[in-house]
Amino acid sequence: MSLSDTYRSNILRKKKEVAKLNSDRIGETKKRTSNVNKILSAKQSMSRTKSLSTIQSKAKEIERAEKANSAIERKILDIDSKIEKRNKEISDEERKLRQAEERERKSIEKEVKKKTLETERKMQMFNDALGKHEELHFQTQQTLKDMQAVPEKITVLFMASNPIDVPALRLDEEAREIGEMIRKSEHRDSVSFITKWAVRPQDVLQAINEETPTIIHFSGHGSEEDEIVFQNAQGIAKLVSKEAIVQTMMSSSDTIRLVFFNTCFSFGQAQAVVEHVDAAIGMNTSIGDEAARVFAARFYSSLGFGLSLKKSFEQAKAALMLEGIDEEDTPELYVKEGLDPREIIIVRP
Repeated sequence: MSLSDTYRSNILRKKKEVAKLNSDRIGETKKRTSNVNKILSAKQSMSRTKSLSTIQSKAKEIERAEKANSAIERKILDIDSKIEKRNKEISDEERKLRQAEERERKSIEKEVKKKTLETERKMQMFNDALGKHEELHFQTQQTLKDMQAVPEKITVLFMASNPIDVPALRLDEEAREIGEMIRKSEHRDSVSFITKWAVRPQDVLQAINEETPTIIHFSGHGSEEDEIVFQNAQGIAKLVSKEAIVQTMMSSSDTIRLVFFNTCFSFGQAQAVVEHVDAAIGMNTSIGDEAARVFAARFYSSLGFGLSLKKSFEQAKAALMLEGIDEEDTPELYVKEGLDPREIIIVRP
């Protein structure tokens, strides 16, 4: 869920609270009116009788009604104070929403411009490459040779962070479904699935050094500023920049072949890390909880059947469509220059 979605949810919730408070105020006002009518009726009765007992009875009735109205007035004042506070909170959330929408708009414009420049750059590189056919042919043959040196068993390192101050995600369900689909795959004995929870920034390098993974899977929140949301020692959200992630991959890429960013707005991170690893997957916008689980589970299942990176990615998109989840265009696959995702096979028997 993006920040703008969070703000919209907060505004809707607070408006419902205001509506409830207004309803409560109307109820208290009706009670006050009823008591006022009782007081007027009692006073009229007192003016029409000379009976001392009746006068005393009506006086007590007036006293009770006035006492009840005093309590009602205090309650109405409290409700008015809460309504004023909620309206101020709504105003603040609406201001934050406008700012978040403006940032998202700028981010989209920036990415469109970036993709245009990237396309132009790739066309220029392609034209330059025509004069270097022999060199590229040698590099391709060497790459294919390296690809064949696949370990008998690979490790998928699943790193998740769900800070207490951001909307909760069902990351445990994602991990459970991935693990289950790997166990159902043909070459399940070739895949080791390891999970790390409540990940803090310093935990990333520690986990990579301990597990020497072939695939790193980041699960959780992402920001439109190319950041991953981890957490600090108190469980509060801590943003880690794209540059920090790239540096981490560059310093740890001996065994890493694929980085899977199952986080919102992570395409920039995926594009950047493929300079240091074979491939990466990122999201070009926000992605829902269910879509993230279905896509990831099917992707690793397909890898576990020995399918290529390209086929596994396409089958994961097909799984979203089969489930009727209209987010198949959100995931993006990036590979290092000179590699063909149709020939990258990560899991072999």
